[in-house]
Amino acid sequence: MPEVDPFKALGLAPTFDLDAARVERAYLARVASIHPDLGLDAESEGDEAAGLNEARRTLLDPESRVIAFLSLLGYTDEDKSLPDGFLIEIMEVRMEFEQALVDEDAQQIAHWRSWAADRRRESIETISALFREHAVSGDRALLARIKQSLNAWRYIERMIEQGGAPSR
Repeated sequence: MPEVDPFKALGLAPTFDLDAARVERAYLARVASIHPDLGLDAESEGDEAAGLNEARRTLLDPESRVIAFLSLLGYTDEDKSLPDGFLIEIMEVRMEFEQALVDEDAQQIAHWRSWAADRRRESIETISALFREHAVSGDRALLARIKQSLNAWRYIERMIEQGGAPSR
């Protein structure tokens, strides 16, 4: 997690469920509050602006936001586990996707890109639901499930990045 709490830096309540427009509004409001015409010294202004930029980057990226929110909740486990059966599934999918790329099979490439986009969306929805459930129950085991879901999601993101699939 960044050194600064990105939620606090932008004056936002800590939650995974943040839309980009809300983050941008909070960012712009905070940046306006450190404008040089307000009398801050250049060094302080630069440091604060850098912190706000980092907070904005963190909260706009759902993957980074998960990490920041988990850390804020006190979950810093370096667990690399994956959901049951996921590793075999992703290895098979990657092989088929890579073969489609080698073969320049536009139909199969489109299929696997769509599959990856669907899995990304499902990962975000799952993590969001688990965070909401945790907010109600306080069950710390849910944080481990969130981390496990994040680990799987990262495999999907790497597939998208390496396969030239459309970005978020």
